[in-house]
Amino acid sequence: MKNRALVALLALALFACGGPSTNNRPGETNGDATDPNKVLYDRVMDIHDEVMPKMQDIEALKKKLKDRIAATPDMVADEREKLERRIANLDSVGNMMMDWMHKFSPLPDSLGAEAAREYFESEMEKIKQVRDAMLGIIAEEGKSN
Repeated sequence: MKNRALVALLALALFACGGPSTNNRPGETNGDATDPNKVLYDRVMDIHDEVMPKMQDIEALKKKLKDRIAATPDMVADEREKLERRIANLDSVGNMMMDWMHKFSPLPDSLGAEAAREYFESEMEKIKQVRDAMLGIIAEEGKSN
C-alpha cells in the first residue's frame, strides 16, 4: 500500500513537471528570446528538467537498500543503521527537489523586471544546489554498491 502511494506521488510529480502543452511557461514574456529574464527562467527550468528524472534513480536506490535490509533479517545492527542512514540521505535529497518544485513560482510581470531577475537568480542557485545534491548522492551510492 505504501509503495503504491509512493509510486502514485512520484507519477503525479513527474506529470506536474511536464507543464502545459503550450510553448509558454509561467514567467515567460511574449516569447522574446532576448529577454534576459526569459533566458534566466529557461536556464532554471533546464536544470530542473535535467535532474527531475533522477528522482526515479533515487527511488530505485532506496528500494534496493530497503530490499537488502529486508532480505537480511539477521543483519548486524551497525550495518542496518548504516543502510538506514543512506536511505534517509536519499529521502532528504528527494525532498529537496520536491520542496523546490512546490515553492517555485515565477513572479508576475507586474512586479517588474528587476524583481523577476533577482528571483530567478535566487532560484538558479537553489536548483543548482538540488542538482548537485542529487547527482552527488547518486554517484556516492554507485560507489557504495
